[in-house]
Amino acid sequence: MSKPASPRKVGDKEALAVATTVRGSPQKLNLVAALIRNKKAGDALNILAFSKKAMAVDVRKVLQSAIANAENNHNLDVDALVVKEASVGKGLVMKRFATRARGRSTRIVKPFSRLRVVVREQEEAGE
Repeated sequence: MSKPASPRKVGDKEALAVATTVRGSPQKLNLVAALIRNKKAGDALNILAFSKKAMAVDVRKVLQSAIANAENNHNLDVDALVVKEASVGKGLVMKRFATRARGRSTRIVKPFSRLRVVVREQEEAGE
């Protein structure tokens, strides 16, 4: 008696990729994620490739993983993929201390973020 298989977390024509520990604040990551929401997958990759934001590198990796999952695991058409969802959440926070003048210390927080990218196969409107 084994455990029953867990249901899919996304729809039939969708694929998912998650990054659980992206080093950086959720606010900065969300600025980059907002650039690719509801865009075609190919256009989103180009936007991220030429973005000046440092977080774009991590978002691009997750998007490429979602596209690869769609192609290899779910047999979806790569050219028809659209970024349905790019959501950002708060992860763990490392707390460090820095020494300051006159025997004092200051707390430094090093946040991590979670990124969830869902791509969906879009049906062509013309056909």
